[in-house]
Amino acid sequence: MKSPFGFLAGLVGFGIASRIKESNEQAARLITEAEEQKRSLLLEAREESIKLRSSAETDLRDRRQEIQRQESRQTQQEENIDRRLQTLGRDEHRISQQQKDMESAKDRISQQQKDMESAKDRISQQQKDMESAKDRISQQQKDMESAKEEIEQLKQKQFQQLEAIAGITLPQAKETIYKKSEDDAKYEQAHRNRDHERQVKEEAVEKARKVVTLAIQRLANGVVSEHTTSTITLPSDDMKGRLIGREGRNIKALEALTGVDVIVDDTPGVVTISCFDPIRRQVARLATEKLIQDGRIHPARIEDMVEKAQEEIEEIIKSEGQQAVFDAGIRGLNPEMVKLLGRLKFRYSYGENVLRHSVEVSLIAGMLAAEIGANVEVAKLGGLLHDIGKALTHEVDGPHAEIGADIAKKMGIHPDVHRAIMEHHDEERGSVEAFLVAAADAISAARPGARRETAENYVKRLVDLETVAGSFPGVEKVFAIQAGREVRIMAKPDNLDDVACNALARDIVKKIEENLTFPGQIKVSVIRETRSVEYAR
Repeated sequence: MKSPFGFLAGLVGFGIASRIKESNEQAARLITEAEEQKRSLLLEAREESIKLRSSAETDLRDRRQEIQRQESRQTQQEENIDRRLQTLGRDEHRISQQQKDMESAKDRISQQQKDMESAKDRISQQQKDMESAKDRISQQQKDMESAKEEIEQLKQKQFQQLEAIAGITLPQAKETIYKKSEDDAKYEQAHRNRDHERQVKEEAVEKARKVVTLAIQRLANGVVSEHTTSTITLPSDDMKGRLIGREGRNIKALEALTGVDVIVDDTPGVVTISCFDPIRRQVARLATEKLIQDGRIHPARIEDMVEKAQEEIEEIIKSEGQQAVFDAGIRGLNPEMVKLLGRLKFRYSYGENVLRHSVEVSLIAGMLAAEIGANVEVAKLGGLLHDIGKALTHEVDGPHAEIGADIAKKMGIHPDVHRAIMEHHDEERGSVEAFLVAAADAISAARPGARRETAENYVKRLVDLETVAGSFPGVEKVFAIQAGREVRIMAKPDNLDDVACNALARDIVKKIEENLTFPGQIKVSVIRETRSVEYAR
């Protein structure tokens, strides 16, 4: 068992040991803290030294830059001073040169002043000379006035002597000279007008001939040889009785269904069909031919044949209209207008088929329009439809031009086209295309063989031409030749000269155009002949 002192000593020893341990730990902590403070102080000192060094370097760099700037400014100032010195040197040179120029200018001015003095002296001398010259001129004018008076007196004496010798006064002589000059001027002007007119006519005729020839030579169309068929040849005379039927019922039925007159006379082997409407006449002709071929002739069969003939004619009309449109090169035409156009297949004018005539006019009008730069489509369509009114002249009252224009307007044809249709027979026309359609119509109608005319018409035309040409004074004889396409006038040579003959031809042409209607053109030739006859004995 241990003693209390030992325990106490142990406790004291334990306490001392624990204090010592604590002291050691505290000393170790203090040492650690001192080392950390030392390190922090060293770091701060190092950072401070780095800052001081960088600041010193920055200040040193700034000072160096400032020194460089000062050096560059000093260098620039030195260069400026050098330039100023050079400029001053040049200015001094210019000033010295200007001083020299001023000296020379002063010398010139002094010389000019001397020249001006001498010029003043010369001017004063010239003024004196002018004064003397004025005096001489005034004296000469006085002399001239006196000379003029003497000349005037001499002229008066001469005029009096001339008037006494000539037996005519001066005003009368002037009037005679003026009249002679006026007559000469008129005669010369007439000569010039005649030459100019001849030249213009030659150029115009040449140009027109070229245009018309180019248009016509591109169109090869045959001479009209078709005529309206109004007779039917029968295989035998017995067929006449069968066509008439019992108590005329067959012929009555045919006439009632077709609207024609069937004429059965004593002409052997022929039956004549008469009707103002060519379509009805064509239907009746076709139905009659079918009945003759079939042989069965009675009212019911006649009705069937007439109906078939009408259908066939309608197909022909449609086909002919389409063919005409194709031949003329027209597109997009109204089908009803095409059908009306086909009806012209059975219409004739002066023996000329109207449909063929319309196609020909369309082609000629289109070619003329192409030659002169007009609207080709309007000219072609106007030419094709210019006689479309003839397809309805048996059903509608009025001139065919107005009827055709109304039809074209109702069917929406271009206004220029129905204007050409309306005006193709008028004297005044509102467009170039209308004039071309009228010209093409005249060309087609005047073509040899295009139309038939009776002998009475030819004779009447010749008589009218000779009457018009013979109504002018100075005409001795008149001859209408070439079926009225040329008139030759024999002028009296004692009454008319060459210039007056030219004016006479112009007046006759104007009167023919105003008073007569004729196809194509008429050539007027005035012939003047002077003969001098002497006999040797």
